[in-house]
Amino acid sequence: MRILARCSAGLLAAALLVITAPTVAAAPVDDSRPSLSSAKSAQQTVRFATYNASLNRSAEGELVRDLTGPGDAQARAIAEVVQINRPDVLLLNEFDYAPGNRAADLFSANYLAVGQNGRAPIEYPYVYTAPSNTGVPSGFDLNNDGRVGGPDDALGFGTFEGQYGMVVYSRYPIRTESVRTFQNFLWKDMPGALLPDNPVTGTTGDWYSADELAVLPLSSKSHWDIPVSVGGKTVHVLASHPTPPVFDGEEDRNGKRNSDEIRFWSDYVTGGPTASYVYDDDGAAGGLKRGERFVVMGDQNSDPHDGDSLPGSIRQLLGNKLIQDPAPSSAGATEASALQGGANADHRSDPQFDTADFEDRGAGNIRADYVLPSRSLRITDSGVFWPQAGTPGSELTGIFPFPTSDHRLVFVDVTVTGVRLR
Repeated sequence: MRILARCSAGLLAAALLVITAPTVAAAPVDDSRPSLSSAKSAQQTVRFATYNASLNRSAEGELVRDLTGPGDAQARAIAEVVQINRPDVLLLNEFDYAPGNRAADLFSANYLAVGQNGRAPIEYPYVYTAPSNTGVPSGFDLNNDGRVGGPDDALGFGTFEGQYGMVVYSRYPIRTESVRTFQNFLWKDMPGALLPDNPVTGTTGDWYSADELAVLPLSSKSHWDIPVSVGGKTVHVLASHPTPPVFDGEEDRNGKRNSDEIRFWSDYVTGGPTASYVYDDDGAAGGLKRGERFVVMGDQNSDPHDGDSLPGSIRQLLGNKLIQDPAPSSAGATEASALQGGANADHRSDPQFDTADFEDRGAGNIRADYVLPSRSLRITDSGVFWPQAGTPGSELTGIFPFPTSDHRLVFVDVTVTGVRLR
């Protein structure tokens, strides 16, 4: 079934820009979460969360303008959701990129660090953001409509460079010098890439010309490997936002790109020969080393059973033997599916796992957002912030038009063992 509403517009984006040096604030970590120790080992509990916050705007500079003061209603509601859930490491999808971390820093200072509606402020000493492929002109007619230019012909869908970008906030130090980005990795360089076919020819993989494939990246926004230091142990935050598998035609170019964007992280964490084709924006090759701790995070735009992604797309991650799926859930999602009806009535996935509230005639609610830890991390809790109607916090999720986003914050708590305790 096809998702008809452009509810998650930030879904298609990324940038072949030269990546500017991202700003990472250096300050002591305010670690208020309890630490657990024993004679054999020490453990630190860390909450990882992903949230497609829909903090994207229709024109370049609008998000910076909106965040310059403390009065933007949506930003205040988004900040309150974060303050309620209090993640230690937070990925925000659909957050427009602004050079110099301007938007990211304004949101932190004017919203997260200010108590919203009586909530306790939350501060993140470490922030990472970088350019996105969204809105970057390709110079080609990528959608084959006979015209060159516009969001569909960008390297990732977007009306301006950086629209629908990403930002990571962390209470733990980010090892900036070891960050790997894959903004420029070409789709054609993935072995067995699902390159789309032009339906009017009998040739396979010919939707894009050789010249187009020479510039078209895999990532519609970017893929980031952000090492976070927890008590001297490294956890790799693998952040991305694959394109939604819709807004195309019979060739299914977005569906196939979505699937390969998801596959990228599965190959990357598997490492070894499986990831030998991978190269980052600095030219370094390969994936993670065996035994590395990691958490795959982001709006993957793919449900295990419902929606329009290619069958098996998200299973590439969920079925990887190195990855755990805590299956975060909420009572609010189950309630919303029953109350909204429509396409939800025909869905095969259990609605308690839904994370996105899409229009109900053609799409319905689906599980789109994931926090997937490595098996080297012990899961202690997980959830989706989707309160039932009439309960505290439900005013922050609501129904369309949403006060925050059509997506819900998803969190997973893990313990990192062998850390240094203070």
